[in-house]
Amino acid sequence: MENHILGIDIGATGMKGAIVDVQSGQLITERIKLQTPHPATPEAMIDPFMDLIKMHEWSGKIGCGFPAIVKNGVALTASNIDEAWINVNAEEWFEKASGMKVRVLNDADAAGMAEAYFGAGNGKEGCILLITIGSGLGSALIYDGQIIPNTELGHVYLKGHTEVAEKYASNNARKNQNLEWDEWGKRFNEFLNHIERIVLPDFIILGGGISKRFDLYKEYIDIDIPVAPAAMLNNAGIVGAALYAFQKL
Repeated sequence: MENHILGIDIGATGMKGAIVDVQSGQLITERIKLQTPHPATPEAMIDPFMDLIKMHEWSGKIGCGFPAIVKNGVALTASNIDEAWINVNAEEWFEKASGMKVRVLNDADAAGMAEAYFGAGNGKEGCILLITIGSGLGSALIYDGQIIPNTELGHVYLKGHTEVAEKYASNNARKNQNLEWDEWGKRFNEFLNHIERIVLPDFIILGGGISKRFDLYKEYIDIDIPVAPAAMLNNAGIVGAALYAFQKL
């Protein structure tokens, strides 16, 4: 069926895949997760990528969320993957290996699309901002259903700080510096207020594993923009990647 797309979400430790109904945002097969190879070079990534295709008995369009800035299919950075990916056309690389049409986008952008269409942002108009809170601070900006790619807002500098925001307000910063929830919540609120001055979104969604603990820090968020935790959890990257391929192929 034309509205069924294989979505693959590549992360630092795992590569997850499932066939997605892009009209409903539902997975129609079991989600399968394989280990991301180390080192995660272009050559090493081919085997698990092809394994996910074979395990789903798939022959068709593929969408892939990728941990890098991606422009016109080309990886311009390498976040938690091998630097050999830099300046490699990931779309062409995976298409040549699979013989199928593949579209690749930044992994945070994929999650943002899924949340905007099917998750916490469903039914919201205007500018939606997803912030993924994990080892860093990822971001995705969606305006009236269209992704504005590769925003990387976690790399901004906050006033008075010499390190990028994700070194100060990510979940890794909370854990590595043994911050209590009130301490970290105030730091994260500082980040949100800074971002508000830059992009002024209409709605903010918080993703990543820490979004499930929203009740522990929501009282420290003081911002005029509505903020809500993500709804799609671990399926967001897969669904968003499939939706992107559906739109672009």
